[in-house]
Order: sequence, then C-alpha cells, then structure tokens
Amino acid sequence: QKFEGCADIPIVRVNPLGVLDVKRDCEEVLRASGASYCVVRPCGLNDKWPAGRPVLTQGDMAVGRINRDDTARFLADMVFEPAAEGKSFEVFALQGYPAAADNAGQLSRLRGDTSPPLSDDALEVQYNLLQQLVPGAELAPNKLAMGQTYEQLDKGET
Repeated sequence: QKFEGCADIPIVRVNPLGVLDVKRDCEEVLRASGASYCVVRPCGLNDKWPAGRPVLTQGDMAVGRINRDDTARFLADMVFEPAAEGKSFEVFALQGYPAAADNAGQLSRLRGDTSPPLSDDALEVQYNLLQQLVPGAELAPNKLAMGQTYEQLDKGET
C-alpha cells in the first residue's frame, strides 16, 4: 500500500465490529443534514500521553496520540470557533509544545468538506511529514499489534 504507515495500523486493519464504517456513515449523515458541524477525529486517545499542542491534519494520514484532557479542551474550543464549521480533520498532540493561543490560524489552513480533495502530491508530502511525528523510536505504526503501545514495539514486547 502507498500509505501503509497510516492505512495498515491495527484499528484500520482489524476494524472491530465495523466501527470505522459506522463512524464514516455517521459523518456522512451529519454532513448531509444541513446542520452546522465540525468533525474532529482524535488520534490515539491515551491518558498517559503528556499535554501538548494540538496538530490538525486532513486526509486520514495522522497517527499519533492525544490525551483526553487536551481533547476535551480542544473540542470545547471548537464549539465557538467559526473557522471550524464545515470541516473534518484529525487531531493529535505534539508533546512539549504549548497549545496555540488561538485555533483560528490552524483551522484556516484546512479545507472545507465541500472543497476538492487534496492532490496525490499533497497527500504524499503530508504523509511523509506526519510519519516523522509518529510516537516511539521505530517510526513504524504498521508494525503495531492491536493493543500494543509504541513503547512496547520499541522494546520488542507484545
């Protein structure tokens, strides 16, 4: 596969009970409803992950972590953020960096859901950048087993 570092991770590979299909279908219903919306897809919810700067991406390329507190704060901010309306994106946290004082700048760089999709070249560039931000030393999320952490992968543990 072209983007195996994000397409061949355990949750995508296993898709337990078809949860990813259900989520996709629900997102499509929401978009078609005519209601004002923003779809935020947190990557790798992990309460042990340190606080960090939310990083926003599109194209289902992100593999990373974010803790629930950062996620809750970010979601609460999105409720009153006009620049989030009509957009779907992934979010993970880059530890060691403070959260942005204002999310509007990051959100303004994202495409609305009615915009044309990213080109193959843009997806390739985004994928290559995001793979450098994968947690752990191996930088190989496609080698993870379901339930295995990046730290376990680095140590050769299952």
